[in-house]
Amino acid sequence: MADIKSSIERAEILLEALPYIRRFYNKTIVIKYGGHAMVDEELKDLFAMDVVMMKYIGIHPVVVHGGGPQIGDFLKKLGKDSRFVQGMRVTDEETMNIVEMVLVGNVNKEIVGLINRHGGKAVGLSGKDGNLIQAEKYYLSEEKAKDTPPEIIDIGLVGKVKNVHAGLITSLEKDGFIPVIAPTGVGDRGETYNINADIVAGEVAAALRAEKLVLLTDVEGVLDGSGNLINTMTNDEVKGMIQSGVIKGGMYPKVKCCLKALNGGVKKAHIVDGRLKHAILLEVFTDMGIGTEIVM
Repeated sequence: MADIKSSIERAEILLEALPYIRRFYNKTIVIKYGGHAMVDEELKDLFAMDVVMMKYIGIHPVVVHGGGPQIGDFLKKLGKDSRFVQGMRVTDEETMNIVEMVLVGNVNKEIVGLINRHGGKAVGLSGKDGNLIQAEKYYLSEEKAKDTPPEIIDIGLVGKVKNVHAGLITSLEKDGFIPVIAPTGVGDRGETYNINADIVAGEVAAALRAEKLVLLTDVEGVLDGSGNLINTMTNDEVKGMIQSGVIKGGMYPKVKCCLKALNGGVKKAHIVDGRLKHAILLEVFTDMGIGTEIVM
């Protein structure tokens, strides 16, 4: 009887997921893969299995991955210091070569291999592949004194997205592939740019008019001024919390990319704790959900 009861409970879990499977069938969900979920061996395997499961039940996952810690570790081995300005990595030509090697040659291929090992058909892409991500140089600005023009800061081969070739991604989706995208872009003269992975994920989601954008992070979600998790936020509430200084630091680019995606036609954006096992499935297929949901 105990075995039958356990089987019934598993069946009920599947039935809870049914309306969500029906709702998201044949829809695209863009996942920003980063943080602890990219480092912990068990979480890496579980992430790959979750993505494969989504594809097998008729959802189109598109993965955009980070790799900052891996880049930092490799630079350290070479005796090259990592330097950041306003949270952005200063990227000279030598550093860019290393960034491209680590992101495209190492991290991307590892993720592709994991997904394929668990029964998926993943394809690794960089911004150069088919001109997937066309980019231009990104400059920082810093206000030095009131009522004076801000100082423009050149941080090297750091880019911002000009255009995403969405047709390439949708063609792969239709053929049963899972695109795995490294956050690099290509300039007008063929130069490679290092781009923040959160920004790339938001731009890709907007270009695809995805049903959802899910960002895996190392925090529960967006916290209020008292440190409590906010379950649901609107576009205007996010802007207000940015202006009041409650949203800052590493959370700032994450919510900004969510707003970009929503303004581009994405239905919902989610910031979830990637340290939890099956974080994507919990967010997409359960009544409770996790993390912070951002809507227009």
